[in-house]
Amino acid sequence: MNLTRDTKIAIIGLGYVGLPLAVELSKKFNVLGFDINSARVEELQSGHDSTLEVSDDALQAAASLRFSSNKNELADSTVYIVTVPTPIDDNNAPDLTPLQKASEMLGEFVKQDDIVIYESTVYPGATEEVCLPIIEKVSGLEFNKGFFAGYSPERINPGDKVNTLTKIVKITSGSTPEVADFVDALYGTIVEAGTHKASSIKVAEAAKVIENTQRDLNIAIINEFAKIFNRLGIDTEEVLNAAGTKWNFLKFKPGLVGGHCISVDPYYLTYKAQEVGYRPEVILAGRRINDGMGEYVATQLVKKLSSKKIHIDEAKVLILGFTFKGDCPDVRNTKIIDIVKELRDFNMSVDVYDDWANPEEVKHEYDIDLINELDEGKYDGIVLAVDHSELKKMGEKKLRSFGKKNHVLYDVKHVLKPSEADIRL
Repeated sequence: MNLTRDTKIAIIGLGYVGLPLAVELSKKFNVLGFDINSARVEELQSGHDSTLEVSDDALQAAASLRFSSNKNELADSTVYIVTVPTPIDDNNAPDLTPLQKASEMLGEFVKQDDIVIYESTVYPGATEEVCLPIIEKVSGLEFNKGFFAGYSPERINPGDKVNTLTKIVKITSGSTPEVADFVDALYGTIVEAGTHKASSIKVAEAAKVIENTQRDLNIAIINEFAKIFNRLGIDTEEVLNAAGTKWNFLKFKPGLVGGHCISVDPYYLTYKAQEVGYRPEVILAGRRINDGMGEYVATQLVKKLSSKKIHIDEAKVLILGFTFKGDCPDVRNTKIIDIVKELRDFNMSVDVYDDWANPEEVKHEYDIDLINELDEGKYDGIVLAVDHSELKKMGEKKLRSFGKKNHVLYDVKHVLKPSEADIRL
């Protein structure tokens, strides 16, 4: 288990997590970036990343990195790092299908003394209970004798150009003390912020899954505060700013909690908790609050439209922003869709505008046709749903120009001053 410049590494999955990792590791080692999506591989081979996590210049400069969708090219590698998605199903239960398929595929190529490292977020125990037995079965090798494993959870924040891969402390772990040292040393070659070597794979898995669960709960309590303050006629942001003057007050904001991590990871922990006989209450309560915020925003808009004597039936509404966060093209698990569905249930006509989102992806995943032009004087309601830079720059006057003479402007993201919007979350 010697780490040398000749160590051959394969990254399985080239999304928001896998690609930045592949680019950084290729500065030190020979790296193969593998993805089953041939279109994604062709895009990367052409020197462009549609997720915008890696610049074209950085991608084209990665001389020791090659891409492929041909699994047979995995055979030469000795270290495999799995960065595939770990979503939930319609019942909010973990969907480990991508992990299981990746493990099954790797079982065809894993050789004596090879190391498989997982980065995908899972519940504590999933790596050793679900993934590794699959590799054992397919490869015919015994875990910790024929091949070894590590777990180093991803901490990528899509769209964040400050807290990038190399600047975030990396948790590492291994299936034996020697493997743990190897995994720690491997990531230590690229992560400037340093590493934290956990005592076991389960500890590393648990640490990752509670990071986003804690954040989810913090946002949930702020969302509940917002609901209360709205009923009291108090501006939530002003309350939070006042409370934030205390040194230990946590400065979270209300909002829609979407994306692939914060709105998903808590369900992995609650699933495992219930499997071992514990019924989590606080975590699930937070999830219920945050999952209902899209519907809440829509209801608030409907009430305000009604108070202005605007007919709800067939009213026209403009939703500005569709991605799950600002200045990011990621539409995975966006909660804006909940607003759209709820408003359409009221028989409203809803247009969605977002220059950051990929129109084809939005159509495929959500059956929504994004508009590409903004017309003035057209809408009864305007919802500033995502704080993209270009939307923030518009200001109240420009935003209101899209509305009819009598309209409602809803500032979900607290971009405007309290006096500039008709409603703020």
